[in-house]
Amino acid sequence: MAIKEKQNVILNYELKINDEIVDTNINKEPIQFVYGSGQIIQGLEDGIKQMNQGETKVIKIPSSKAYGAYDEELSEVVDIKEFEGIDLQIGMILEAQNDKNEVIKATVTEVTNDKVTVDYNHPLAGCDLEFKVIIHSII
Repeated sequence: MAIKEKQNVILNYELKINDEIVDTNINKEPIQFVYGSGQIIQGLEDGIKQMNQGETKVIKIPSSKAYGAYDEELSEVVDIKEFEGIDLQIGMILEAQNDKNEVIKATVTEVTNDKVTVDYNHPLAGCDLEFKVIIHSII
């Protein structure tokens, strides 16, 4: 029977970007989530909708249904003095709170003697995703 709203889905996945595996839980603990609750990206929910228990499927998701387009305006250059005491490394994920007390994350993309470039885009923004999904159970 195909997945319906509010059912618990247990699955394993392999995520590829440009034919390169970037994440997987194949041969590891599967993930579990409530279908239709927004716990996974919309494109993946749409892709598994007609799947049944025991089924395997490759699902291609455009960036628009994953983490959105890459937005150049979400990158900024900040004075390095703002990061005093932090051993900055390119690729490092920094966390802070915005004026609404929400946690925001930024990736360090460049470090010079006096400036740091941080990127607030999701690390997978602008990427088309390819998932291999194995549905273990639908409860």
